[in-house]
Amino acid sequence: MTGDTETESGAAQDEAQRVVQDEGAEYVFGAISSSVALALNEFAGESDFIYFPGGAAVPITGGSCNENVFRFETNTAQIAEAISAYTVNNISTDVWFHTADYAYGDSVYNRVSSRMESANSDYTEIGRTRSQLGADSYGSFISNISNSDAGVVVLGMTGGDLVTFTNQAANAGLTDEIAVVGPTQSFRSVRAGTGENSARTFGGVRYLPSLETGDNQQFVDAYTDSNDGQPGNFARVGYDSIRLMAKGMNQAGSTNVDDVRDALAGGSFETVLGEITLREGDHQATNPTWIGELVTGEDSGLATDVELIEQVPGDETLPPASDLGCEL
Repeated sequence: MTGDTETESGAAQDEAQRVVQDEGAEYVFGAISSSVALALNEFAGESDFIYFPGGAAVPITGGSCNENVFRFETNTAQIAEAISAYTVNNISTDVWFHTADYAYGDSVYNRVSSRMESANSDYTEIGRTRSQLGADSYGSFISNISNSDAGVVVLGMTGGDLVTFTNQAANAGLTDEIAVVGPTQSFRSVRAGTGENSARTFGGVRYLPSLETGDNQQFVDAYTDSNDGQPGNFARVGYDSIRLMAKGMNQAGSTNVDDVRDALAGGSFETVLGEITLREGDHQATNPTWIGELVTGEDSGLATDVELIEQVPGDETLPPASDLGCEL
């Protein structure tokens, strides 16, 4: 069964209550928006169902974690590990942050700035600006960044906000002046919306259909046989979140929520990203991450492809659960 979150916390909780309390759902996946996912976290903590969110903000399996929430989506701390050290050690130590003003944007700023500071003692935060979700004009922010001493701008934005900002930044010449790094810059949906304007920018990489990890190629073949085009990050998150539920049931030999919860917590499973562990301390998947550069497209069917630069293995992407605020 399905429900529409409307990308709004109240509507999401209403729909979750409907599918759980009225329809009897015991396993729930969804909510790409981190703010919405956090609202569903709260409901999951008060109820008896297993929830796999699609949001990436650290608090989902950090300070707002609970025993019923497991996450296969790669979180902001993991992407920060991939982009932060490389950026300050190879691109520039003079950094500006522009983030969307909600949970995900704050999470990007907190984790990336912290990792940059520990990776290079010359790291300097030149400035930070925020914009409301759904803003349609970023000219003043782009001008401030352009007129600063920043050598790189980190964008804590997703979806349409990131597409609009990147297009306006490229049209204003900002992407020719300084490096642009975005944790979700490599997403297929973002590259589709920005076209050539994303060329020469850098992105954190959670997933690419070209990855030769786990059983990814089997997934890609099945996906392309059933859909018009290749899978992106959201497709792989949905696919393996549902599959991890099923694998938990198989491992438990039961569909009982308590039994499956016990099987998932601390369990290791094969996924499209290879073997991951849903850490017992916070139920976060130990996914590998990469930083990549967006280059002129040849293979993806889009205006830009992603050229991988450096990988962080899954067991090195996460600090201890207690450092992220989770106590299970």
